Amino acid sequence: AMSSHVKLRKEKGTLAEYEMQIKEVRSQLSEQLKVLDVQVELRVQLIQDLNEFLRRRAEIELEYSRSLEKLVDRFSSKIRHPKEQQNLKKDENLLSPVNCWYLLLNQTRQESRDHAALGDTCSAHITVRLTHIAEDTGRLSKKSKEVGLQMQDELLKVTSELQTAMKTYHQYHTDSLSAEGKMKEAEKLEERHMGKSADQGVSQSGGDPKQQRRSSVKKMERMKEKRLVKLQEAQLKCTKARNDYLLNLAAANAAMNKYYLQDVCTLIDCCDLGFHLSLGGALRGYLSAQRRVQQSREEALVVLDTAIQGLDPQSDQKKILEMNNSAFCLPFRFEYQPHEGDQVCEVSVEAQVRHELETRFQQLQSRLSSVTIETEEVNKTLRATLKALLDSISTEEYSSPETPQAGQSAEQSRASAPDPTGNKSSLAKKRANQQESESFYFNKVKEYLSGSNLISKLQAKHDLLKEAIEKAEAIDSDPTRLQSSQSVRVRRPRPCSQYNHKLFTGDLLTFVESSGQQIPLVVESCIRFINLHGLHHEGIFRVPGSQSEVNEIRNDFERGDDPLTDSQGDHDIDSVAGVLKLYFRGLETPLFPKDKFNDLIECVQVENSLERACHIKRVVSSFPRPVLVVMRYLFAFLNQ
Repeated sequence: AMSSHVKLRKEKGTLAEYEMQIKEVRSQLSEQLKVLDVQVELRVQLIQDLNEFLRRRAEIELEYSRSLEKLVDRFSSKIRHPKEQQNLKKDENLLSPVNCWYLLLNQTRQESRDHAALGDTCSAHITVRLTHIAEDTGRLSKKSKEVGLQMQDELLKVTSELQTAMKTYHQYHTDSLSAEGKMKEAEKLEERHMGKSADQGVSQSGGDPKQQRRSSVKKMERMKEKRLVKLQEAQLKCTKARNDYLLNLAAANAAMNKYYLQDVCTLIDCCDLGFHLSLGGALRGYLSAQRRVQQSREEALVVLDTAIQGLDPQSDQKKILEMNNSAFCLPFRFEYQPHEGDQVCEVSVEAQVRHELETRFQQLQSRLSSVTIETEEVNKTLRATLKALLDSISTEEYSSPETPQAGQSAEQSRASAPDPTGNKSSLAKKRANQQESESFYFNKVKEYLSGSNLISKLQAKHDLLKEAIEKAEAIDSDPTRLQSSQSVRVRRPRPCSQYNHKLFTGDLLTFVESSGQQIPLVVESCIRFINLHGLHHEGIFRVPGSQSEVNEIRNDFERGDDPLTDSQGDHDIDSVAGVLKLYFRGLETPLFPKDKFNDLIECVQVENSLERACHIKRVVSSFPRPVLVVMRYLFAFLNQ
């Protein structure tokens, strides 16, 4: 009895443990459905939020598009020409800044259209698609839940069948054990009965003991046979129940494995059916619309950048002159108006005025050389100032605030930005320097224009006098007008035929003051000859000329004559260059005085070009003015 009680309690514990497992499975299956429902709710909420976001984004894009359109219309209405209002396209006659302005308006108008198209795509296409996705998600979730419930019911059915099979197996096994116990009891009874029968046979000598023993044995055998039959039947039922239980156990484990390892994934796939593809398609539509806007903007910016690169002041100047030809065309020439039948219409070089005109011509020539040198110096300063001014303008920085990094708010970006006070002070200083440079530049422009205008007037008078004097000299050299049959070489008379001071190996300052020549004749004549015949001569100033010819030309200059005036290139160019070198090399006081040599060397060692020029100018400014005039004339020639 004690053993049966222990077995029963153990059996109840096994059943309770099994029922606890089944209860946990049911709870887990219920939790699975709740998780799937939560995921569906999250997706629906995500779609709704995304839909609302795109709807509001569309409103913002459309409002931005309208604002851009109004902005373009506001400035387009200021364009004076109707044709330009209709088409703000690139025109060959448009000035490059105007072309940039029109392209900027065009780009803004196109940007307005692009943002309107983006807003329409968000509101009319993508939001509709997202609404369909939300509907599909709800509908598919219901069907998936039905499938999940069916799968869980089948799984629970298998567990229920397993529980029934286990109980049946336990019951039949209990019956088998009970039959086996009764069989053992019958065998024990038979053994005890056989022992008692033997004892009774010895003690009871009377009667018929054999007959009693046979009857007792038969009873025991019949009882034993009955119990054996029941034992065999119980064992057979137990075996069948055990087999059925093992089969159901294998099926239940297989069903559990399949459900948790395969069916759950299939169930989730049913819930996800087409969701990611549909959402990806909708977002790709949004991305495609954004890329179209970006591509259109980049193309417009490329066109605008090309127009900016094409900003050309020279081309604009030409267009302005062509479009306003009547205002800028050269007016009629002033014609000579003779007075009351006067037939002379050119400069007369008669004997009475010839010396005066030649003297005036020489003065004009000297004045023209001096003004040309001064104007050339002003022009060099003007070009350097213009280059520095343009470089300053081109390198001027217009910094924009940096784009905040990912995860950085606008306040954090402003806090990390550099203090604008320093930038403002630096910019103000640059602006002040620029305005100062502009003032200096325009002063130099005035000086240059004044000097160049004077040069043009002096050059016109110089050329006219030169032509008249050459005609007079040609008439004088006519063989029919001369007694000699040979051509006589006519030299320009000089103010004096002999100098009071040495030309070569003399003092430049003393010679200029005594002769009245701002540029010594030897310098002016040699440079003019080299300009006419030797600018492209190879080895100029390097190859020595004929020493005899150099001495001959030198002696002519010492006498006050100009041996290079009437020559048509019959002198050797290297000899003429040698005379010029000989003159400067033989000066008593060098062109650059020895006491200023170290100062000039220090100036050359300054690295900054502008500072170096200022230092050189400061040193050279201390030279006498006549020496500076000759120096400018010489370096203007060497600069060629």
